Amino acid sequence: MTLTLRFDDLTSPEVEALITAHVTEMRGGSPSGCAHALAIEGLRHPDITCWTAWDGGVLCGCGALKALSRNTGEIKSMRTRTAFLRRGVGRAVLEEIIRTARGRGYTALFLETGNSALFEPAQALYLRNGFTWCEPFGEYTATAFNVFMRKRL
Repeated sequence: MTLTLRFDDLTSPEVEALITAHVTEMRGGSPSGCAHALAIEGLRHPDITCWTAWDGGVLCGCGALKALSRNTGEIKSMRTRTAFLRRGVGRAVLEEIIRTARGRGYTALFLETGNSALFEPAQALYLRNGFTWCEPFGEYTATAFNVFMRKRL
């Protein structure tokens, strides 16, 4: 598999379907009001940069970086299509997000995710890539369902 990462404007039907599936699963696997996955409209905000990962013409996954401040960002909407799980898609997207954050002069990246079994692979990816547990950030509130992570850059 040869991955190509590219900035994405989120207008293709394939990408829209992937984001919709992501949001549906996050909301379906989370208590009401505890899923913070952004729908496609939310990801089109000017403070958010999105990437998609492709193998030839096949969409493999996506991820996004939201500017929180002049020197911090938040990882949003990391998703790998089921057929491409455990093949390096998430790692490649995460590395591109980290590279971009460093290029922007960010000193830290944050993320919020769930703490059920559904989210264990994502947590493992982040821990392997230097993220550590932290307190809630921004407008998030801690619940029995979510956890927060940070990576100093």
